[in-house]
Amino acid sequence: MMLDPIRLRDGFEQPFGRGAAAGARGCRTVSLELGTVLHGGHVLPTHEGGMRHAEWSGMKKKLIEVALPLEAINAQSAREKSIRHGHPSTLHLWWARRPLATARAVLFAQLVDDPSERAAEFRQEAERRGEHDVDAYVERRIDVERERLFDLITRMVDWDNLNDESLFDQVRAEIMRSTDGRPPAILDPFAGGGTIPLEAQRLGLEAHASDLNPVAVLINKALIEIPPKFAGRPPVFPEAEAQRHWWPKATGLAEDVRRYGAWMRDEAERRIGHLYPKATLADGTTATVIAWIWARTVTCPNPACGIEMPLVRSWWLGKKKGKEAYVVPTVVHGRVEYSIGHDPKRSTSKEDDGTVGRLGAKCVSCAAAVPLNYIREFGRERGLGSQLIAVVAEGNRRRVYLKPTPDDKQAASVEAPANVPGGDLPRNPRDFKTPNYGLTSFASLFTNRQLTALTTFSDLVGEARERVLQAALAAGLEEGDRLEAGGTGAAAYADAVATYLGFVVNKHIARNNVMCTWESGMDRLRGSFQRQAVPMNWDYAEAHPLGSAGGGFSAVLESEAEVLDLLPETAVAGHSQQADAASRDYSSFVLSTDPPYYDNIGYSDLSDFFYVWLRRSLRNVHPELLSTMLVPKAEELVANPYRHGGKESAREFFEAGFEDVFEHARDSADAEYPITVYYAFKQSETDTSGTASTGWETILGGMVRAGWTVTATWPARSELGSRMIASETNALASSIVLALRPRTENASIVDRRSFLAELRSSLPDALHNLQKGAVAPVDMAQAAIGPGMGVFSKYARVVEPSGEAMSVRAALSAINAILDEVLSLQQGDFDDDTRWCIAWFEAHGFDVSHYGEAETLAGAKNTSIAGLARAGVISSGGGKVKLFAPEELPENYDPRTDDRISLWEVVLHMAKALETHGLDAAGGILAAAEERALDMTSAHELAYLLFSIAEKRGLTKAAIVFNNLGSSWPEVRAAAAAVERSQGWVESTLDFDGLEV
Repeated sequence: MMLDPIRLRDGFEQPFGRGAAAGARGCRTVSLELGTVLHGGHVLPTHEGGMRHAEWSGMKKKLIEVALPLEAINAQSAREKSIRHGHPSTLHLWWARRPLATARAVLFAQLVDDPSERAAEFRQEAERRGEHDVDAYVERRIDVERERLFDLITRMVDWDNLNDESLFDQVRAEIMRSTDGRPPAILDPFAGGGTIPLEAQRLGLEAHASDLNPVAVLINKALIEIPPKFAGRPPVFPEAEAQRHWWPKATGLAEDVRRYGAWMRDEAERRIGHLYPKATLADGTTATVIAWIWARTVTCPNPACGIEMPLVRSWWLGKKKGKEAYVVPTVVHGRVEYSIGHDPKRSTSKEDDGTVGRLGAKCVSCAAAVPLNYIREFGRERGLGSQLIAVVAEGNRRRVYLKPTPDDKQAASVEAPANVPGGDLPRNPRDFKTPNYGLTSFASLFTNRQLTALTTFSDLVGEARERVLQAALAAGLEEGDRLEAGGTGAAAYADAVATYLGFVVNKHIARNNVMCTWESGMDRLRGSFQRQAVPMNWDYAEAHPLGSAGGGFSAVLESEAEVLDLLPETAVAGHSQQADAASRDYSSFVLSTDPPYYDNIGYSDLSDFFYVWLRRSLRNVHPELLSTMLVPKAEELVANPYRHGGKESAREFFEAGFEDVFEHARDSADAEYPITVYYAFKQSETDTSGTASTGWETILGGMVRAGWTVTATWPARSELGSRMIASETNALASSIVLALRPRTENASIVDRRSFLAELRSSLPDALHNLQKGAVAPVDMAQAAIGPGMGVFSKYARVVEPSGEAMSVRAALSAINAILDEVLSLQQGDFDDDTRWCIAWFEAHGFDVSHYGEAETLAGAKNTSIAGLARAGVISSGGGKVKLFAPEELPENYDPRTDDRISLWEVVLHMAKALETHGLDAAGGILAAAEERALDMTSAHELAYLLFSIAEKRGLTKAAIVFNNLGSSWPEVRAAAAAVERSQGWVESTLDFDGLEV
């Protein structure tokens, strides 16, 4: 139904409201006279400037578009890095996964209404209660509701609460309430490692994952599609069912993976165990080998020497105190022999350690300098050699390091099997270094013994599947269709178990290749892919694949089963498919995705390392998905210069593809909810026009051109606060989450002056909400992009005085400049002493400067240097003045006994107390200041302002202190309330229908 047109001031008639002309999104933007009464009685508020834009929309504002408990989310995201047992990231390696906690919180806030949507309900409630100040009541009720939702988010992102079904029942109920009982399906078209689809499923949502990469598709199938098919079933391995009375979630499937994986390990030992003999210790006893340490070799180019010289990064094997061990090379009759030394006084300097570095190598016999070019050419033309230089064995609660024996060398001397995965490594010089040295195929990344073991395990996956099938049939299951055809019977179940066993083999491969090294500081094997590349390692560690240490099959098997044990129970099956994001269907989906960024990670090239082995193990299980020889690459949305004919062509390919994806998504996506997009970049480029960044300009420009309006940006860090500051930079957030809505098809045009006026009008309230949501000061510049770009991107164009359209970069610079203005304007509520301290801090930090300048400033701020000195915030004497830094302030500060108190003094003491004594100490100071009747309502804003100043001045230590106070404000406030209650300072609380304020 179309509504009657509204007469605009310039005489232009424009239809207003939902209908066909509104582009099926129900959202229009029009210019109206201030105070115009719209349909339903809505009135536009007045503000300076005479005209404003009103966005008429039937869409409810979601929590993610207003506020989030960001510090709680980020703290749990950082904590996840230390969680290994059962974490879904250990199912199969993938690069740059988003933390589960972040994805869970974002999805929840993306669907749940912001409490401001209930303002009318709260207003009616206030009127029924006879409240004197209805507006204040409504605002308090909105705050209470937000805090309730924040508490729910804080509890649900905690890893320890993942099995709390009563909690997640509340979470799902909240989502159902905001979606009228019809929650949308969630789609991640760049699903990668599966974090977002898995967390959507945990929240009770229908989860859809797609990716062009078959490895990613299979990971998502293993996380969201396969487990629900077989949830609640007992294992079929003979006698395993009797172990327990019930098998919830995917625990039965996990048990079969354990049992048949253990059979694979035992069968592999029967077939190839002779290749891995035990080590003989000094006392004649034997011990299981953990790893064999090898060194690459080349022939010394010195004609007078010609030795087969080892290329070793470090001779050290163990550096733990009292357990020192290192390799000692000795040249005997033209060859190098190796023994083990244990002198704890041996030099650890790089000059005395190893034979090869970034510039070249040195011969251990003649000390000739050998350039890297010679080593590369030698490897390409003749092939690098290798020598066994040490053996690591299990000892009595310590590693035992042994020199290699002839038996060790003989055991490793085997022919390569004939049926290894084929394929050449990509010629990508940035990420793949081994082809420079003649290691050009996937098979060249393994020793012959490793290839023998891995092909054995790979073959055993198919044999294990047949055993599962026979056991499932014996247990009474019908054979049915295969898994890829959608079956759920015995054949499909056998395929499912085989899929996870294939993943176990793949994870095993990641710790059994020549990219693995020995970590001397920790006495352990370091697996491959420590970064997103295939590096060239000079010395490498060959793990014992049948042992129990980190590189052994059993350890990898158990970590796989632990993931299955902890996957969420859901009645809604997920869906994972191979699809190109630029052409797939987006209708009826709500998007949440983490797209690739330029060429940061070459997913397809890197994942080929795993794909060739997955295909060997599971081609008969997933014949359609694993049909190609290598991972598809032509349509992959990554800017690879070597694939697209140079850097500029790669950039154009990426930007055009990125815009195509989100333009296509806008045309058909469900517009009742915002979409969310993760983006790993930061503002870090400052020039004469202000602060912005090429990265942000690219992604935001693409989104705006594709027809999206940015409604929020949230810094999603997974690093702890102590690592977040760098001199002269903005936030070091690991990624940003953007919330976006479709822009109206008839969005209007505005000039630069009006755009800046609207920014100045809207940013203060947005900043206040962000601060209430405990966005850390270090992240404020990033978070403020959201409301700022929301203003910019809702217009079809912002016109510069020159007549040209304002660029995204110019808009970002304007947003950052006005953010600084807003932070400065908050000083208007500060006392005179505080305003002097801020001005002095901006000019001099905590450095000493001249008394005359200080006295002049004191006159301008209506205070005195003597009074500031008596207050204890500055030192003054000898013609010099200095502000005290937090660490220079005295201990045991009590505002109640302070005869000249200021907001500055209290906030700095709180910052010091939080840093040195914790929340309770800071909360005690806050409570005492309020007992003294000092107005502390602006203390939070002062912490943000001081962080901003400290960061600009490069005062890293001070910035960290103020950031901690700003981001911990809710906890400090709670600690203050606890102190007040314990001392009887609070006599009553306000009760809103059972919700305590």
